[in-house]
Amino acid sequence: MTALLLIDIQQGLQEMEFYGTERSNPDAEANCQKILYAFRKRKWPIFHVQHCSTNPESPLHPSKKGNAFHPSAKPLEHEPIIQKNVNSAFIGTDLEARLKSQNITDLIIVGLTVEHCISTSVRMAANLGFKVTLVSDATAAFDKIGVDGKTYGADIIHNTALANLKDEFAHVTNTTTLLKELVD
Repeated sequence: MTALLLIDIQQGLQEMEFYGTERSNPDAEANCQKILYAFRKRKWPIFHVQHCSTNPESPLHPSKKGNAFHPSAKPLEHEPIIQKNVNSAFIGTDLEARLKSQNITDLIIVGLTVEHCISTSVRMAANLGFKVTLVSDATAAFDKIGVDGKTYGADIIHNTALANLKDEFAHVTNTTTLLKELVD
């Protein structure tokens, strides 16, 4: 059985000044929403992951409005919410047990950001034995300053993170291809 895992699609990740000077893929949330609606239409399992930062300065801290889910991916009342405070959706949560109790073997993962919580969660899911599909255009990244002091653009960070996950940890696809496959 396949489940959709939506990771950290929260309002705080719209706050550019906290995370970087640019963000890749401005359509990430819209693509997440398309996939979410496809799963809801089919009544397939959906899990929302919410980052509850322990850093009081973070837009994702529970005391901040940025901790709320982005309007494109608000959970419905019956859809489970997994709250975490580290990068992995599996550390300190009951996500693995919930998935296994429902005989879920395959995960489609979308959300923010690919260089942090998506990457960590994808790697752990694969290491735990789940078959993972990562949707490239339903993720995004922020620019980063490297150890050399140079700024690396958000698109470079995004594409490099995807390249590091491709094949070894996940099958990487895009929203259009995934939605076509879900219909077949």
